[in-house]
Amino acid sequence: MLLAGLAVVLGLVVLVWSADRFVEGAAATAQHFSVPPLLIGMVVIGFGTSAPEMVVSAISAAQGNPGIALGNAYGSNIANIALILGVTALISPVLVGSSILRKELPILLGITLLAAYQVWDGQITRLDAIVLLVVFFLVMGWMIWSSLKKGADATVDALEQNNNLTLKLAIMWLVIGLLLLVASSRLLVWGAVEIAQGFGISDLIIGLTIVAIGTSLPELASSVAAARKGEHDMALGNILGSNLFNTLAVVGIAGVIHPLGFGPEVFSRDAMVMLFLTLALFVLGYGYKKQGYINRYAGAALVTCYFAYTLYLVTGI
Repeated sequence: MLLAGLAVVLGLVVLVWSADRFVEGAAATAQHFSVPPLLIGMVVIGFGTSAPEMVVSAISAAQGNPGIALGNAYGSNIANIALILGVTALISPVLVGSSILRKELPILLGITLLAAYQVWDGQITRLDAIVLLVVFFLVMGWMIWSSLKKGADATVDALEQNNNLTLKLAIMWLVIGLLLLVASSRLLVWGAVEIAQGFGISDLIIGLTIVAIGTSLPELASSVAAARKGEHDMALGNILGSNLFNTLAVVGIAGVIHPLGFGPEVFSRDAMVMLFLTLALFVLGYGYKKQGYINRYAGAALVTCYFAYTLYLVTGI
């Protein structure tokens, strides 16, 4: 238990430091290659910081622990919107300024509905998993094509002012930051799971809470760092890309490795909470006739929802 506690502390320290380096390197690399920051946020940061979810869920599925595999993915999605976006908005209110985000939010909502439909019968078969992976490649291909076709994003000017790294140094920080993000997350999750199992907590609850929070910490650190630098599209793109990756690729890979079976509470509780929060993100981000704006009040409401959900998981009340 002492070793596990030290792993949690060390993982957190390395995570916070490496996240800032990673965001800085990603933004500078986007500038050098004239790539829209939104695309960097969704592909590089979204994929990179979701790598812990993929590794944990794949290993859990292979070892016959569907609770950790599925709980990790869905719990991370819930944490991304309620905890991470909420904390980010509390620190620095988030403007939803990109027209591409307005197209992608409905897509995320549709994918969340697909996920809820797939878990209603208490299992994700290999066919379900293959469908998720096919949708994943189609969606990401469309997003990459749309972002590249659009060209420079509105935040490019801010990037040019805030990033003076050479290309070589930018790539170095991007790679080092990403590697340390993944490594520190794995160390953190290992320590947290060891501590949780010592108290006899179920696999599903471990996946939805400790593992989900642990593997989502890279998104938290990266989103907060991006928002504090005024790179709101990158912060939001990080969360959108991560949730798309978790729902489609993480669950899809785990389901292909081993079909996932679980209790009815995954649909009635966890999938419904994930759907509700995605709807809330859609309403807050879309803005309708005005620019979408996630202010500190909305951030506080999201964080409150997350803690209420976690309290319900732990106590069952």
